Amino acid sequence: MAAALASPRPDEITACRTVLSREGLLGPDTHVSYFGLAEQDKRELLAGTIAPRRFRVMLIDLRTGRSHDAVVCPEEDRVVSARLLDVATDGHVPVVLEEFALVEEVVHRDERWLAAMRKRGLTDIDRLRVNPLSAGVAGTDEAGRRLQRCFTFLQRTPDDLGWAHPVDGVTVVVDVVTREVLEVLDLAELPVPPEDGNYHDPAWVGRPPRAGIKPIEITQPEGPSFTIDSDGVLEWLGWSLQICFDQREGLVLRDIGIDDGGRRRPVLYRASLAEMVVPYGDPSPQRWFQNFFDCGEYLLGGFANSLELGCDCVGDITYLDAVLADAQGGVRTVPQAICVHEEDTGILWKHSDAWNGSSQSRRNRRLVVSFFVTVGNYDYGFYWYFSLDGSIELEVKATGVVFTSAYPGPGYAFASELAPGLGAPYHQHLFSARLDMAVDGTDNAVDEVESALVPRGPRNPTGTGFTQTVTRLRTESGAQRLADNARNRAWLVSNPSVRNRLGTPVGYVLHPEGRPVLLADPDSDIHRRATYATRHLWVTPYAPDELYPAGDLVNMHKGGAGLPQWTAADRPVEDTDIVLWHTFGLTHFPRPEDWPVMPVDTAGFALRPYGFFDRNPTLDIPAPAPGHCHPGGHHEHHEPHGPAGGHQEHGHGDGDRTGAGA
Repeated sequence: MAAALASPRPDEITACRTVLSREGLLGPDTHVSYFGLAEQDKRELLAGTIAPRRFRVMLIDLRTGRSHDAVVCPEEDRVVSARLLDVATDGHVPVVLEEFALVEEVVHRDERWLAAMRKRGLTDIDRLRVNPLSAGVAGTDEAGRRLQRCFTFLQRTPDDLGWAHPVDGVTVVVDVVTREVLEVLDLAELPVPPEDGNYHDPAWVGRPPRAGIKPIEITQPEGPSFTIDSDGVLEWLGWSLQICFDQREGLVLRDIGIDDGGRRRPVLYRASLAEMVVPYGDPSPQRWFQNFFDCGEYLLGGFANSLELGCDCVGDITYLDAVLADAQGGVRTVPQAICVHEEDTGILWKHSDAWNGSSQSRRNRRLVVSFFVTVGNYDYGFYWYFSLDGSIELEVKATGVVFTSAYPGPGYAFASELAPGLGAPYHQHLFSARLDMAVDGTDNAVDEVESALVPRGPRNPTGTGFTQTVTRLRTESGAQRLADNARNRAWLVSNPSVRNRLGTPVGYVLHPEGRPVLLADPDSDIHRRATYATRHLWVTPYAPDELYPAGDLVNMHKGGAGLPQWTAADRPVEDTDIVLWHTFGLTHFPRPEDWPVMPVDTAGFALRPYGFFDRNPTLDIPAPAPGHCHPGGHHEHHEPHGPAGGHQEHGHGDGDRTGAGA
């Protein structure tokens, strides 16, 4: 089954391009917007039926605007299906790179925009960067057009950070098919912030590198404890999973299971980040539309970074390449896009017992599978963690440069001031994890579990008692839930047909962080387009074509697709094959400390076993080697390993592996 679900291979991409060209779907003006595996129905795969691999390809002819959603089978040398999109109702295919390049060229020629710049004393257009942005919902006169709405930034020199100098108040609307400026909206005349933000220039920083930072060396002299085969199947200390990569979702992890006394037990069939939206909270007329779907509009995985040893990943690292299709349907490889390594995470368990005199401790470690993307101004790292105790976590690390504006003045309600005259609108980063559960099999159920006070009375005469309530989520309408940290609310995914030694169903608990969901009016465009982000939890029965919580075609879609459309049927979600959709994220009120480059902020969730094992599954972890424990706290003095503040990268022999298994 692993080969059937592995990432696209270069020969498959090339074969699909040949078929599409032959059938007239891929011409000289056509761009491949998305290319990815069209996954076979899991029910067929689990039953042992493996069909020829198929690939989904989204195409746009930028000369005519004609767009297709096609499925190609390279093994059968044919186009399985090709649907011509009605973009006014279906939505548009995701943004292609050509659009970024052409927008600035088109805007630079428009006399209305030039006049707006001259009014502000800006006459050197070569220093004016036009920032193309997804357009949101089409206006009355825009239906059917493929648009970008654009802001302008001043870049004083080629090395200058243009985000420091927004030319705020001017919004330009560009039709990227007709290559014309439809409208220039000069809505507010705000001073261009004068102060630079060139954090990458030591001269601008104005102080020497901090002294006293001594090397931290991470070594694994015997190599890592995991193996990865050519299909991306990884084995690590009882865990097994398949690492894949998709242009839209980025990392896709499949067939996640764990060994329990020699028996492999499944936990998740498929796990990915299926969508993320960044809604901005400044309703001013020049930026009301500013809401970015980084998966559905921009294809998150396509912006993966090539990672570097000692900078992005430290220690004994295994890298995997990502193989994607380029805009012409050819092969594009992102070297070292995926980082796989182990981390020490401190104490796993410990106890010193006064009665029997024993003192035992074990150290924990986790497997990390990660990748990083740069989407415009923001950079995001996505880190999947697997621990020895059976826990699974996803952590998102947000960094990069905040999206800037001019700051209108003291007391402005919708933005922070970062530097003199420089603002940053309040905004959110709302992610949706798609978790196709398989807790000891595919027939699962979900219970909402929360703490509860017990009223003082015969059951609780002292008033000190408290308990937990367990509520079964039986249908899709009842399984749209918000987190509640005051009640310690969590969601238990169990398999009612499999019992542990105590006779209770085996399960895993989804622990949410419980931060705010979408902060937008229910009648707003973004609420309709990002309805998934209005709940922390949705539960749906598995359906092979339900992959993206905001719908397949998010770009300029009017809303209502994805989860709200599917769950309107109110299907049962009890004792069946279910998918969890978990919304989590950040609500960001930018600080001066976030400028000019933002220290990492994090968001995520955890899946932890609850009755899945009969007892602590880490009792077989060996004690640390005697040389690693020093009773009595004796401190040895070590001379520095080099000049203060020096940096030492460490790669060792075959520990710095590079492969193409993803």
